[in-house]
Amino acid sequence: MRKLLLCVALLIVLASLLYVSINPEDFGYSRDNHLIFGKPRYTDMDDYFIHNGQNQTAANNIVTSIVFDYRGFDTLGEASVLFTAVLAVGMVLRALRRGAK
Repeated sequence: MRKLLLCVALLIVLASLLYVSINPEDFGYSRDNHLIFGKPRYTDMDDYFIHNGQNQTAANNIVTSIVFDYRGFDTLGEASVLFTAVLAVGMVLRALRRGAK
């Protein structure tokens, strides 16, 4: 019974992946979105960052202004997770090196 359930779950996942790969424009976007063929998709938020980014942040690089000024807490969280992961890997490698001696 467990193998049957696993096979059914695997078939559902594979069917979903096949559907998404065959019809990418039908999954997650509205039909009027010209994401793949045609003009690039811009949103109101993109226009806001492009037109107001330099005036509000005084940064010459729009990517820098978005990452550090508009999404500062998100960037801080990502940096904290990365630091924690590097620290954990360092601790594991140090423990392995001490255990080998």
